[in-house]
Amino acid sequence: MIAKSIESLFDQRQDHFLIPAEIVANVQETNHLDHAFLVLTKIKYSRIPVLDNEQHFKGLLSLSMITETMLGMNGIDPSTLARHQVKEVMQTDVPTIELPYDIEEILHLLVDQPFLVVVDKNRIFTGIVTRREIMKVFNYTAHELEHYFTVTEKQTEKIKQES
Repeated sequence: MIAKSIESLFDQRQDHFLIPAEIVANVQETNHLDHAFLVLTKIKYSRIPVLDNEQHFKGLLSLSMITETMLGMNGIDPSTLARHQVKEVMQTDVPTIELPYDIEEILHLLVDQPFLVVVDKNRIFTGIVTRREIMKVFNYTAHELEHYFTVTEKQTEKIKQES
C-alpha cells in the first residue's frame, strides 16, 4: 500500500498524467499495414494504439509486428503490407486503465509498459499515461514531500538496522 502522504501528492498532480487522445498518434484497425508502417516510421514511437471507427480501443501495434509480416522465405517483401490490415497483427491483450486513476495499479503496470492506455467505461480511447509523466510526478513528490508533510524516522526501524 502506498503511503497516504505520497498518494496525496500524486493525486494533486493527476491532471498532468494524461496525454489526451487528440494528440496521440494512432491507427484504425482497418488500415492497411503499409499505412501503419508509414505512421510508425514517421512518429518514431515503439507502439501506438489501434482504434475502430468509433474511437473504441482495440489494441496496440508495433513496428516489429508489421515487419514480421514482410519477412518471407526469400527475404523482405514490403508488397505484402498492402494486403493485410492492422487488426490481423495487432496485440489485443493490453492492460487499460480508467478514471479515476488508481495510482498503485498504474505504478505496478508501468514497470513492464512504457505507457498505459486510458479508456472510458465504454472503452472509448481517451489518451495515454506514460512512464515519463509518472516519473515527473514522482520527481515532484520527492522534492516537495517535506514541504507538505513532516517526515520522521521511526526508531524501531533504526534499531532493526543496527542489529
